[in-house]
Parts: sequence; C-alpha cells; structure tokens
Amino acid sequence: MKPMKPMKPFTKQLGTAGIAALMLAGLMNMPAQAVSYGTPTIAFSAGYLSGAVGGVGDPVVGVTVGQSGADASALTVSATASSKSSVAGTGDVSVTGAGAVRRLAVTARGRGYTNLTVKVTGLGGKSATKTLAYAASGAVGNPADARYLTGSADASAAVDVGGGYTVVADDESNVLRLYDRSASGAPVRTWDFSTQLGVTKEVDIEGATRVGDTIYWTGSLGNNKDGEYKAPRNTVFTTKVSGSGSTTQLAYGRSYKKLRDDLVAWDKAHGNRYGFAAGTADGEAPKQIDGFNVEGLEFAPGSTTTAYLGFRAPLAPAVPGGKALLVPVTNMDRVLASGAKATFGAGIELDLGGLAVRDIRKNAADQYLILAGSWAADDNTDPYALYSWDGVPGHAPVKRTDLPTRDAGGWEAIVEVPDLGVPGARVQLITDCGSADLYGDGTDAKDLTHPEWKKARSGWFTIG
Repeated sequence: MKPMKPMKPFTKQLGTAGIAALMLAGLMNMPAQAVSYGTPTIAFSAGYLSGAVGGVGDPVVGVTVGQSGADASALTVSATASSKSSVAGTGDVSVTGAGAVRRLAVTARGRGYTNLTVKVTGLGGKSATKTLAYAASGAVGNPADARYLTGSADASAAVDVGGGYTVVADDESNVLRLYDRSASGAPVRTWDFSTQLGVTKEVDIEGATRVGDTIYWTGSLGNNKDGEYKAPRNTVFTTKVSGSGSTTQLAYGRSYKKLRDDLVAWDKAHGNRYGFAAGTADGEAPKQIDGFNVEGLEFAPGSTTTAYLGFRAPLAPAVPGGKALLVPVTNMDRVLASGAKATFGAGIELDLGGLAVRDIRKNAADQYLILAGSWAADDNTDPYALYSWDGVPGHAPVKRTDLPTRDAGGWEAIVEVPDLGVPGARVQLITDCGSADLYGDGTDAKDLTHPEWKKARSGWFTIG
C-alpha cells in the first residue's frame, strides 16, 4: 500500500476563483443591513403669515424640509391642525413643490388669527412638526383688484420706478420699500436713510415726486398729533434712482430742514392769509381745518424747478366747504441742490368739494390727478374722490370718481397717472392702514408685533 500523498491546503484546492465564489456566496446570504434615517427637519421662510378673506395672490411661505438618509422628494408636507378653523382649517392649506423647498399657501375663511401645525413625514416612520402663526384680514370690495404690501401698515407716498414696481414711503418710519405692484407680499428691497438725514425719529414722509433720476420726498412739516414741534418733520430730501423695476437702487441725495420756517415767514409777509403761524403754534394739532399739514408734492407743468406743495390743512378759507390749497415752491431744485432759502408763488386754491389734498401726481403729458380727502384725523369713513386737473392756476379741477370708504384704511397715495384721455383708464391707489383694526382684536395695524402682519392695501380704479 502506497502511502497517501499529503492533501493540498483547502485554499490551494479551491484556487483563486473558488475563493472568490465562496466569498460572494457568503455575502449574498448575509442579512441586509437596515438603512438609518434621521429625524426630518422643517423650517419656514417666515414664522408669520398674513392673508385676506377673498384675497387674490396672497403671500406664501417657503417650507424647507430634509432628512438624513432620504431624498427630499420622498418627504411629504401637510397641515395637520388649526387652532381656529373658522379662520383657516387644515383643508385651507396647500403645499406645492416636490424638492427640499416647498411653497405653503393659505386660503382664509374668516377674519382673525390661527396657529397652523405643519407636519413633514419622512422615511422610516419619522416625522416633525412646526407651527405657523397666521392672520387673516376681512374681505374688501373688488378683491381681485386688491393687493397687500406687507412689512408696514402706514403707507403714505409712492413713486413708480418702472417694470411694475413702486417705492413706497411710511409716515411712521424713514424706511422706503420697493414693492411689486402686481403681487401681495413683502418688499423686494428696503432703505433707511435716518443716519444720512441725521434723525432718530420719523420725518413723517407724506409726499413724493420724481424728476429724472431724482425723487423728492417731503415730511408733513406740521406738528405731531399732540401739537408738539418735532424737528425731523420739517424735512425735505432727495434720493437718486439707479436701475428700474426689481433692480431699482436708491442713494441718498441732499436734505433741507427749514421749509416750514420759510412757509410761515412767507405767509406772514402776505398778511397771514393762510394762518400758517397760527397753525404751527405750540399745542396746535396739524389735522384740523385751520391746521398745518402737507401731504402732496408734484412739479408744475413743464417745470423741473417749481413744485406744488399740497396741503391737507388748512382749507382756504379755513371753514367747512373751503378750498384745497397748493403753494408753489418756485426754486425747489435749488432748495435741495444747494440749501437755498425757499421762494414761493401765489397760493393756488382749488374747489375739491370741501375736501383737501391727500396726494397729487402728474404724468409726462402734464395731466394731473388729485386724491382728495378730509383734512380731519378721522376714521376714514369721510368722503374720498379723484379729480383731474391741468396744473394751471385759475383752472378748475374736474371730479372724476368717488372712492369707496367702507374698507379699512384711508386712500393716501397715487402710484402713477395713466393717460386720462383714454376711456376706461385705471389708476392704482394705496391706503394707509396704520390705524385700522385689520384682524378684529382691537389692535391698530401699526402696533402689531410682527411686520408680516402689518400691511397696507392697494387697489385699482377706473377713472370715470
């Protein structure tokens, strides 16, 4: 019997290919390792949102979601609870988009506030929630023509900058805001020129107009509501415009802080015809029939030097049914360019049916629109109307249409003047809603805590 040959090691018998086959078979038979998913994340572009009952194109909120180990497209987002469904329920919340960033919109059912719970559901049975604080203002007339400018409630003047955008001033701060005229929502850009103006309180911006690349802005020039003189209100200033539309930029120009003083001195020299000294005296409120309050600014026909100041108060004479007052500043360009003392032309008295100037604006053809309203610090239920005018002293304005007064806010600004010779021409106006109770809780809009809930309203009107 021959002795047995020693066996080759097992690995040598298998060879390289065999070893590889065994290793692959072993791996294939091992149990699959479970994928680990993290807790989903959810974030809002803003924690507060405002809408309106019947609103068209209300603002939306961006919702950013994610989950480690999962593609964002696999996540679902929905509203799961509402603290007050009579304002907006879960079925009134819609979420669109499929990636990491979604858009959340709310359709308001009723006026008031509600907290909406929004849930992101991820893979592995994991989810997360976040609360959105929502406020809905009441329905307004012609909601299809209404848009809401959020971030401030006290809109006071507006200047068109082309491309469907406008710069809007606020009489409670010195912030200028750029808005898309066709949409509701927050400003595209903001500028605060308080530092350049050397003020810490509001200028009380009430009027504005544009000549070339220069926008002229004026404060009310009057006392505050308590009859106290506040120096920042005696301010006119300029900004320089570059770009247009959504790319508009503003740069500070120059300011002048003695226009009120110049007006009082001029009126005294002409027999106190308009009572400017009395209207600016200590203790005198600006918004009374014989008060002193500027709310309109526009240049004379064909002029880049003479500007009309439009007065909310006084009337001329200062009695019910009195006429509205414009005072021409005949060297407005030099007042701002070099600080020259203001000079004035004869006052222009216009019959606006006992109403005063709340804004005045012209187009390139020197067609003027005057937004007429009460001189009083009222609840905005007094009449408002639009008048056309040719800008020539001695020529009478023509009433074109009455404006609705049932909705919150007072009509305050004309964005731009269309061709008034075209039948059916429409104009966009903006309200000051600062004193309005938008959400039914007794809080003035200007006193609301969150800027997303503060808003002014614009509306389109056909000029009769």
